[in-house]
Amino acid sequence: MARHKRVAQYTFRKLLKVLARPVKGDRGQGGTLIYPYRGYGSQREIFLMGRVFHQPSLGLPLKSGVLRDMADIVRRMVRWGLADREVAISVGHHESVVTTDRDGYFYAHITLSRSLPTDTVWHKAELKVLGTEETLPAVADIYVPKPDIDLAVISDIDDTVMYTGVANKIKMMYRLFMEKADERTAFPGVAPFYQALHGGATGDAGRPMLYVSRGPWSIYEILEAFFHLNNIPAGPVLFLREWGLTLQHPLPKKAEDHKAHLIESMLSLYDELPFVLIGDSGQRDPEIYADIVERYPNRIKTIYIRSVHKQSDRDQSIARLAAKVQDAGCELILASSSEKMACHAFERGYISRAGKEAVVDADRAER
Repeated sequence: MARHKRVAQYTFRKLLKVLARPVKGDRGQGGTLIYPYRGYGSQREIFLMGRVFHQPSLGLPLKSGVLRDMADIVRRMVRWGLADREVAISVGHHESVVTTDRDGYFYAHITLSRSLPTDTVWHKAELKVLGTEETLPAVADIYVPKPDIDLAVISDIDDTVMYTGVANKIKMMYRLFMEKADERTAFPGVAPFYQALHGGATGDAGRPMLYVSRGPWSIYEILEAFFHLNNIPAGPVLFLREWGLTLQHPLPKKAEDHKAHLIESMLSLYDELPFVLIGDSGQRDPEIYADIVERYPNRIKTIYIRSVHKQSDRDQSIARLAAKVQDAGCELILASSSEKMACHAFERGYISRAGKEAVVDADRAER
């Protein structure tokens, strides 16, 4: 009984810290705050997204601890996005100014006239809101792959990397922060498989790992914690939609065609690279990916689909899609385990032998 109580207290405090973290940058003083997400790009152009908020001050002289975290969560709930604010962004020798939309979001597309340093894949962007003295500056990480990279990976998150629950915030938080969350949230073998894909045949390739989700931007930091907790290679997490779920906009925004649009954007950005796509059979990933193969011939080398469906006729429909993409020079692999994906990836030279063996060992140990 005492052990369960300690676990519950630990879980509660951990959840509080994650939920409170996005507002702590103002040190309780309130005002205007920039919250950037990870950016991505190439040596030609980079993309960055974030949001500008106004949040109230703490109002109480609370030190760090449970009460402070609870107060910060309340501040997070009542803060709001600021429209029509100009955000100055500086990356290397490049500067740009963008304006926030009605919900406070900004989207920056910066064309590079000079190449960024190639001795690192993570670059820093400095951000500030113009026209106000109360705003705090922010720093965003931007991923630009090495010039000699050989392959890029785009993966769905929901029911592909982690068990479903992103669409249900309460369920996701429960799974993420309960005892042994690393075993309960991610599919067996996912972490070593994605590490192997990131490292490539040599183990140190540093390939782009791009993730998409149907979840909202409001759970960004929770997914960051999930990736860190499960040792999944970091990459820009590209969500499909902003659900809203605020006092100003309580209804979710439509997500029609957004996944295909994001994938097409990545194909355009990294136009010299072949791609591997990873999804699941529970939604329309096989259909979306097969359509992309048809419209972008010779760009997709392999599609991995995690089998999570229960419908008896789903295998046949996916088999027909596999035959269709094979005619276009692509393979579609329906797999019930990370081990099966890893064995195929090793045969095709996508990952190293050590990477494959790590997936096999982890998959079998976690099952």
